[in-house]
Amino acid sequence: MAWIALLLAGICEIGWPVGLKLGWTDAGPRPAWIAFAVIAMAASGALLLWAQRTIPMGTAYAVWTGIGAFGAFIIGILAFGDSASALRIVSIGLVVAGIIGLKLA
Repeated sequence: MAWIALLLAGICEIGWPVGLKLGWTDAGPRPAWIAFAVIAMAASGALLLWAQRTIPMGTAYAVWTGIGAFGAFIIGILAFGDSASALRIVSIGLVVAGIIGLKLA
């Protein structure tokens, strides 16, 4: 159950950078997106807190941030036109490999 909570925490971790990205435009703030970011942060932190009760802290934190980083990377490419260069893809692959290694260790 702790790993499911950690997976959900990682998914919520993706929500707050997206909310912040959409929360401010040239026209000014967009409060609904900023609120979404704050809610995603709170949910992410609460689920991480719960997961760390049984998963070692270092492993939980690395997996949590890794899911967030990978998800933000993919959404950045798909929704915001971020670069999908070979070096960026290889680099995020190394992050994913590290997460898998921590899970297996």
